[in-house]
Amino acid sequence: MATRLPGTDVVIVGLGAAGGVAALPLTNAGLDIVGIEAGSRLTKRDFAPDEIRNNVRDWPFSVRKCDSEVPTLRRSRSDDAVQGGNHPMMNGVGGTTLHYWAQSWRLNPWDFKVVSETTRRYGASRIPAGSTVEDWPFGYEELEPFYDRVEHEIGVSGQAGNLQGEKNPNGNPFEGPRQRDYPMPALRWTRFLDRMAESARTLGWQPFPGPAAINSEAYQGRSGCMYHGHCNKGGCHVDAKNSPAVTTIPRAEATGRLKVVTHATVTKIETDAQGKVTGVTYLQDREEFFQPARFVFVASYTYENVRLLLLSKSRAFPIGLSNNHAQVGKHYLSHHQGAGVTALFPYDLHAWYGLPAQGVAVDDFADDNFDHSALDFIGGGNLWVYSDRRPISAASMGTFGRAPTWGSAWKAFVRENADRTNSAYIQKTTLPYAANYLDLDPVVKDPLGFPVIRITAEYKQNELAIADYLQEKMVRWYREAGATDIIRGGLGGQMGVSTHAYGGTRMGDDPETNVVNRYGLSHEVPNLGVLGASVMGTSGARNPTLTAQALAWRTAEHVAEHWQSIVE
Repeated sequence: MATRLPGTDVVIVGLGAAGGVAALPLTNAGLDIVGIEAGSRLTKRDFAPDEIRNNVRDWPFSVRKCDSEVPTLRRSRSDDAVQGGNHPMMNGVGGTTLHYWAQSWRLNPWDFKVVSETTRRYGASRIPAGSTVEDWPFGYEELEPFYDRVEHEIGVSGQAGNLQGEKNPNGNPFEGPRQRDYPMPALRWTRFLDRMAESARTLGWQPFPGPAAINSEAYQGRSGCMYHGHCNKGGCHVDAKNSPAVTTIPRAEATGRLKVVTHATVTKIETDAQGKVTGVTYLQDREEFFQPARFVFVASYTYENVRLLLLSKSRAFPIGLSNNHAQVGKHYLSHHQGAGVTALFPYDLHAWYGLPAQGVAVDDFADDNFDHSALDFIGGGNLWVYSDRRPISAASMGTFGRAPTWGSAWKAFVRENADRTNSAYIQKTTLPYAANYLDLDPVVKDPLGFPVIRITAEYKQNELAIADYLQEKMVRWYREAGATDIIRGGLGGQMGVSTHAYGGTRMGDDPETNVVNRYGLSHEVPNLGVLGASVMGTSGARNPTLTAQALAWRTAEHVAEHWQSIVE
């Protein structure tokens, strides 16, 4: 029998990127919140600038969700699923933002209207067969105020390219109009990034610095970035990386209305006979507790959002909570982050003090920023070159066929070329398809005995065509900057476990094809909300974090504003 705890207004399951942001507007509105987090609370003292700890000994994976909770994978429903590795989710107050690269992108306006804009420009036949893509229920302009709010609340460094309709050639000329500039200037470029930017201009492209939730200068009482570069797969020892753990969560706690419960695993969202949520059951130190609440937010990352809903069965919801239309787990996609390009240069890049969020971007071939009339795909990708070099990782570099991978010749090659290679990071549009989905694995269980998520998904022809096209552009960019040797990675196939996972609880006006409405509230359960990238129906060519956070703030404000009508 679970121990019944005192009730609260709202339970947030997961205090990561989205849940950690939503807590602030909710508490500011006077609501009492219990945030339930499966991990612990870490501080800057846990984040030494140490490559051995952060990369070699695999922090943060030493505190990640254990390997037995990793989703299983298969390309199609006719294949056997096998368990993946290197689970990207992290348990802890702040979640994966404790170790993310902190790239904080807005989606472009086209990303909200893929179907209507593609149809308008090229005809409805250009939507790939089998895709379940829909327009978002609202456009960029409706989310813009919340992008702005989050950028200033957590702190984002960048360069505006479209300030209230006035274009700035030093920023992204393709971005939607913004009401304010970033609160901090962009992170500085290295000498190599300067050279790549100039090469892009020579090609007629429009380079700009990527936005990052990293302090380029002191902000909100926290230090500016030291440019150590060890925050790749690690936290920041001076709190310059702007996780909700050091921004919105402490401010929500300061109101006295947020209680954080750590080392607690939610196992079920409970409902009454009418199908309304009554609270959550969780395990902590092998004890079971029931936390009553008038409203529940699921904010535990895409895979776990879907898993918890599917596990929360009841008489009213026999195949999973908010799943009477069988949409939970559908419309899944993850960013096509593979198909990279690596180059060798005849000069040193001086990248030793870099970090992954410190980079130069090109959006000329993203979304619908270029003419697709003669192409066999829709969408595109963001070309991204960054500064990131550490001694141990540099020693594992490839030799481009110029030397063996062992012995004296290998050592000589590494000594000469350790600071002469660069790998491009190309984020590509990925669409949802009916054949790509999430469900519960019928065989594999986690340590508590619950099924893990099973991913059935592969990249389709549209995504593979984008990858091939963008690799050609990246090769051209590297050649212009003087690269002598270039290696193109494979175009990809199976979707693995991803830090950029979308869908499964998609947002839309039609309950027949979507789990939550335009405000992130369940179509079937009036006092249930879902936060995170699982509500997003398109990826664009962007990291999902900032959009998930803007959506979370928007949803939280809506719930606070309409509180009585929602919970009555």
